[in-house]
Amino acid sequence: MACAGSPLQLRLLLLVLSSCAVAAAADASRCATPPDEGPTIRILHAFGPCSPLRESARFDSWEDTVMDLMTRDESRLSYLASLATAGRSFVPIASGRQLLQIPNYVVRASVGTPAQPMLIALDTSNDAAWVPCTACAGCPSASPSFDPSRSTTYRPLPCGSPQCGQVPNPSCPEGATSCSFNLTYGASSLQAGLAQDSLALASDVVQSYTFGCLQKVTGNSVPPQGLLGLGRGSLSFLSQTKGLYAATFSYCLPSFKSLNFSGTLRLGPVGQPKNMKTTPLLSSPRRSSLYYVNMIGIRVGRRVLDIPPSAFTFDAATGAGTIIDSGTMFTRLVAPAYAALRDEFRRRVKAAGPVTSLGGFDTCYNGAVTPPAITLMFTGMNVTLPPDNTLIHSTAGSITCLAMAGAPDNVNSVLNVIANMQQQNHRVLFDVPNARIGFAREPCTAA
Repeated sequence: MACAGSPLQLRLLLLVLSSCAVAAAADASRCATPPDEGPTIRILHAFGPCSPLRESARFDSWEDTVMDLMTRDESRLSYLASLATAGRSFVPIASGRQLLQIPNYVVRASVGTPAQPMLIALDTSNDAAWVPCTACAGCPSASPSFDPSRSTTYRPLPCGSPQCGQVPNPSCPEGATSCSFNLTYGASSLQAGLAQDSLALASDVVQSYTFGCLQKVTGNSVPPQGLLGLGRGSLSFLSQTKGLYAATFSYCLPSFKSLNFSGTLRLGPVGQPKNMKTTPLLSSPRRSSLYYVNMIGIRVGRRVLDIPPSAFTFDAATGAGTIIDSGTMFTRLVAPAYAALRDEFRRRVKAAGPVTSLGGFDTCYNGAVTPPAITLMFTGMNVTLPPDNTLIHSTAGSITCLAMAGAPDNVNSVLNVIANMQQQNHRVLFDVPNARIGFAREPCTAA
């Protein structure tokens, strides 16, 4: 467990100091989180100070940490570019370990009968669901795995089942009775057996939930305890629970400093905000899992930036446009959009001193910065970001960077990604039946 005393107010979680080992026992009570009760499911940030998935320190400096995180985001964007080819639950969300291309947020769940507890990562840009099963080759050994032999409701799905035809690269070798499949997730390759069992989130139990029981993993992109795909495909969580949650959910993502499961995943149309501003949800057959929106501009202060409309134009055929994604850490904008934002930001904070760079961030300053308001403009909805959603700071506060960047040159440069740091402490609504996405300010970070 990390030292809960590290200063993390919407900053990147930086290196863990050796003194944290001494302070951990004294600060343990600060990381205590209430259980998931009734309809509430809380969220934890996977990279936060109290995440049970956090790794020990791997870097010697804040600069090394930031550059590593930017590299991980670029891998995530490569993964997103490769995708071109009526209930009532509140699920606590929390932060967990950031691996290559995996979501930053996890929820507590249980699989099987009797229930086996897991920490399941959320991914709004993926349809698949999987958990590491016992005897999985290459799965993280330190993380609990699901034991099918201990569940009385577990059953593998046969090769002739409809679900077998819906998974990527199904495999039914001669003589095999159950369906297997292979897929690529980020830099990892997965082999899984297709199965069904009960899935519990808070007080709700989804019977006969279809998922992959991981048998073999290569690479380190896989969430240690499993993944819950919140995309829109036929085997996604939304599709499998349509009768219960009506393909509707929202979340409030806590910041990096959150000490416990202070965010929430709210499943189903009941209890969603009534008066929040929304923008139409768009769909691309080229990337059917992704949540596209029509971004039309960016405002810095009161000035709407001069950005060519082509930088935001949605094209269902090519997959160009703007998506809302839970797994990317920092918002990435195509070159003309980011250049306009960066230049105006620099102009307004020029008194802060000379501009420096750090890894993928090219607008950093030595010292404090008073940022202008940045507003993301969508059809029917504007989202003005508070300063904590636009700046990252070093541990000592000596370096401050604009927490956005241009899309990497080596990935699909036509995709804008509104990432989780810019979503933090907002209620973000995904209403698929009514084809809309909404944003409303809602502080959900535990002090």
